[in-house]
Amino acid sequence: MRKNGRTGRRPGTPDTRETILSAARDAFAEKGFDGATVRAIATAAAVDPALVHHYFGTKEQLFLAAMRIPVDPAEIIPVVVGGGPDNAGENLIRMFLKMWDSPFGSAGTALVRSAVSSEWTARLLREFLVTQLLRRITRELGVDPAEAPLRGALVASQIAGLAMTRYIIKLEPIASAAPELLIAAMGPTIQRYFTGPMNSPAP
Repeated sequence: MRKNGRTGRRPGTPDTRETILSAARDAFAEKGFDGATVRAIATAAAVDPALVHHYFGTKEQLFLAAMRIPVDPAEIIPVVVGGGPDNAGENLIRMFLKMWDSPFGSAGTALVRSAVSSEWTARLLREFLVTQLLRRITRELGVDPAEAPLRGALVASQIAGLAMTRYIIKLEPIASAAPELLIAAMGPTIQRYFTGPMNSPAP
């Protein structure tokens, strides 16, 4: 018998939130952030889409919850771009070091370790970096959309390298270097990737 005009959709229970998150992780890993939809995630979790919005709000918030990342890009991005395009490189490195030298660091380290050994986690981390951070930062900086994917990937290569050398394998002297030293050394490289000239390959 039909109730409330719906069939096959479970109302909220203590397990509903985790069921939605599990379905969301699978969808984001398989289809990416852009390809996954709240409706499809709700269908996989056997709940009404309204319940997904009730628990998590927007698709962006659902993605962050699925990733278990205790930071909100909406708070990070204004800090990175707040000083204008010419300061984005140093601002990004400074923000990265501040986050990873805080209690967030243990969660970030665990995520990177998992991504190295798990393609599923790697896909989720890649989607987070591309869609939630780099795409939005390059847009705010006014980067040419045709160049933005490559520029963002180059920035990510530096950030990932810093995460690995400082926090995972603890390569000295990077592991114990003062943050300001790393900001001064890496900021200009990040800045060039964001806004500097992109040399054309030799013919």
